[in-house]
Amino acid sequence: MKLVKLVPDDTNIHFLKWRIPFFIVSGLLVLASWALVLTEGLNFGVDFVGGQMIRATFERSATAPVGGLRSEVTALGYGEPIIQTYGKPNQVSIRMKLPKGADHDPALADTMTRTITADLKAKHADVRIDGVDSVSGKVSKELGWTAFKALGFAAIAISIYIWVRFEWQFGVGALVSLVHDVSLTLGMFAVTQIEFDLNIVAALLTLIGYSLNDTIVVYDRIRENLKKYRRMPMPELLDLSVNETLARTVMTSLMMLITLTALLLLGPQVIFGFTAAITLGIFVGTYSSIYMAAPILIWLRVTSGSFVPNESAQDRQERLAREGA
Repeated sequence: MKLVKLVPDDTNIHFLKWRIPFFIVSGLLVLASWALVLTEGLNFGVDFVGGQMIRATFERSATAPVGGLRSEVTALGYGEPIIQTYGKPNQVSIRMKLPKGADHDPALADTMTRTITADLKAKHADVRIDGVDSVSGKVSKELGWTAFKALGFAAIAISIYIWVRFEWQFGVGALVSLVHDVSLTLGMFAVTQIEFDLNIVAALLTLIGYSLNDTIVVYDRIRENLKKYRRMPMPELLDLSVNETLARTVMTSLMMLITLTALLLLGPQVIFGFTAAITLGIFVGTYSSIYMAAPILIWLRVTSGSFVPNESAQDRQERLAREGA
């Protein structure tokens, strides 16, 4: 039985031919993404703006009615809750953002909590309120700043690693690629206003790791080909390297996208934002490895002789002597 190959061995796509138009489009998308983030803002969740968490147990039920609870709490007018099971299937946590003005008037948060717990008791005779926890807005803002610093430090550390592992031009290329991927993902959240919480920060860190992995595979092949084809023009060498790694890139991305699409369509609502971020990130990360990380090496003046050690006069004499013999 003949094996089916998604990418034939003789594939020769001229990716670098379109590097300037794609680079311009990518630059415009990054600028648009940050413009949306700064103007529209992100829909920060409880983790970043503070809120109330109500813990409840449905004593006479095997599982908690999560779907029904979400509709009931949303109908109270305090916004959409984050409802998760924990411990046993009949135990839930209901997280709510602080209502507007709660920073100046804490009584508003207490009123919201009392309204929600009263509604739960009225509609579910077997519910037991196990406790109410509060997260202040100040603590949440500090948590948000820490999360974004983690993203920045991760990107910088990765670039330094690639700098040491390859050369500084590769480190700059990886950093540009990571900024591109994270920016477009943030832009998606600014457009859709999907709730941005710590799960999304975890998704962005996962995206950084995936994009790095894909970029390193391409860079490693570029470095090998730089040693093998000293006289090949740089655009042709980059095209060759990308085509040689294309089968691995396509297979890895396709398998992950199939799984993530199933989670988007059939998965629970609580991880929808996480899944959406990873799905877009896989697509964008694959694109940036081809059209961001590779072409930028040309503009950083990498050539086939960039990393060839300089030959001293003595080394040249010895080489000529060996060739003459």
